[in-house]
Amino acid sequence: MSTEENANIVREHYSAFNKRDFGYGATLVDPKVRWTNIPFATTYEGPEGYKAFLKMWTTAFSDARIEITNLIASGDWVTVEFTGKGTHQSGPLIGPKGSIPPTGKSIDLSFCEIFKLKNGKISLARLYFDAATMLRQLEKIP
Repeated sequence: MSTEENANIVREHYSAFNKRDFGYGATLVDPKVRWTNIPFATTYEGPEGYKAFLKMWTTAFSDARIEITNLIASGDWVTVEFTGKGTHQSGPLIGPKGSIPPTGKSIDLSFCEIFKLKNGKISLARLYFDAATMLRQLEKIP
């Protein structure tokens, strides 16, 4: 696949998230994909793991939206900086120390995600964000 085709696959992943079309999104990932949330030290595997990862966010932030700020692609690698916004009102956020019940607070947070693509599918993803800033916005830490 070309660099541009790989970049478009990643853009489609974010579009599927915003539309809550996790079934379509799962068609964009390799059967052995590994999706790692670095700050939470959790890894999700395969298309079902991909869907579970996205549902973890949308359970807590049902109105969550992603806006791509920067996308840099080179060969099989794509790096995306994006802003995630949403209100923690619909369900618990499952974090590394357990569940955080809905706070009613909004987040507006910068994220960075790195992807490796193989044969037109996302085969690896690593999500980075400042968990302390997120918890401050949720008023879970001072």
